[in-house]
Amino acid sequence: MDTSTGTSSGPIVVGVDESETSRRAAFTAAELARALGAPLHLVMSVSRTRTQAASSSGDQWSVDWLSTAEQFMDALVGELRVPQTTRTVSTDDPAAAICDEAARLHARMIVVGNRRMQGLSRVLGAVATDIARRSPCDVLIAYTKLAID
Repeated sequence: MDTSTGTSSGPIVVGVDESETSRRAAFTAAELARALGAPLHLVMSVSRTRTQAASSSGDQWSVDWLSTAEQFMDALVGELRVPQTTRTVSTDDPAAAICDEAARLHARMIVVGNRRMQGLSRVLGAVATDIARRSPCDVLIAYTKLAID
């Protein structure tokens, strides 16, 4: 915490997955990071045991979700164009992973999307609601609603 201004100098943390709304939140977080001159830290939570079936020419194989997540994050980091971008792939619960990373990094803020914003208990979705309750820093709700929502 910068005591002269009352603001944190840590990174902006954003949780991502492969959804379009998550990508929109990541781009909002990147825009903020560039404007504030802050680092950006992406967090993606995956299941340790989950695999995805894929096929090619009739053959089937399993794709490791951890490797897939790392490839996705590498590509997203390139698209976001924030000079100081780091990433973490976690096997923890998504809200816990994001809040733990924010605490570990002394984050300036966490950015979450407003996916499925309806009703009090569903205001932000389960993950975003948990983040808002557990966050060690400010939380920004990014407008991520798609035109077809």
